[in-house]
Amino acid sequence: MKAKIVKIISNQYTIVDKDNNRYEAVAMGKLRLGDSPVVGDNVIFEFRDSKATIEKILPRKNHLIRPLIANVDQALIVMSAKNPEFSSALVDRLIFLVVNVNIEPLICITKMDLSDDSIYDYINDYRKSGYTVILVDKDNVDHELDEILKDKITVLTGQSGVGKSTLLNKLNPEFNLKTQEISKALGRGKHTTRHSELHEVCGGLVGDTPGFSSLDFSHMDVYDLRNSVLDFRKYINACRFNDCLHQNEPGCKVKEAVDNGEVSSIRYNNYLDVLKSIQERRVKY
Repeated sequence: MKAKIVKIISNQYTIVDKDNNRYEAVAMGKLRLGDSPVVGDNVIFEFRDSKATIEKILPRKNHLIRPLIANVDQALIVMSAKNPEFSSALVDRLIFLVVNVNIEPLICITKMDLSDDSIYDYINDYRKSGYTVILVDKDNVDHELDEILKDKITVLTGQSGVGKSTLLNKLNPEFNLKTQEISKALGRGKHTTRHSELHEVCGGLVGDTPGFSSLDFSHMDVYDLRNSVLDFRKYINACRFNDCLHQNEPGCKVKEAVDNGEVSSIRYNNYLDVLKSIQERRVKY
């Protein structure tokens, strides 16, 4: 029988079958010797002595390392307008990472009630570039989010303290997920999520997982990065050289598009920063 893993605590797995039946399951020892099951995995299970046992992990269409989750349709990159400060560098790095594993990036900006009008420079920049941007304040959640999440597996990513668990609480108050105030001393949040889990939200499944503490580009080469910038794709085959990295090469159509205002200079500069770190094999955050 087939099912999907929706929750993992230690070595205990909660799985849901096609009829929405939930079972507590264990994994066969041979699975733990290879790629361990992760949340989002589609699996084959059977009953052994009345206990659900995961026998096989079905092929994944993608997976992330942090957060550890598989078969994701889209990533909701959550960033606060204030406390902590909005960072286009962090948003863009997350975009590059999720696009690299064929996950659609979406941007959600929380705490809009705390921001001044300067945040709209970033909002308009992302929307002009074709990215979906959802806005959230302490009282309101963009209703567009309901339709965006429907029938999809979505992972929430972003720094701690930006309000990922609070956002899930607003979408479905039954979660009553643990939230806490921003640490005044550190100026950032502390992790409140202690395990990986997929929650039923707005007709889809949403992963609430521990936040990113670092960004790892060590598995990507310069061409992986280049191909992960959605803003470049319209121009990438127009450059004079097929291996153009849009850095200093002559005849680069991406650089021309940046100069003409057709490609975001914000995204381009953030791309150059990551490109340099990959070229030097130093990953910076």
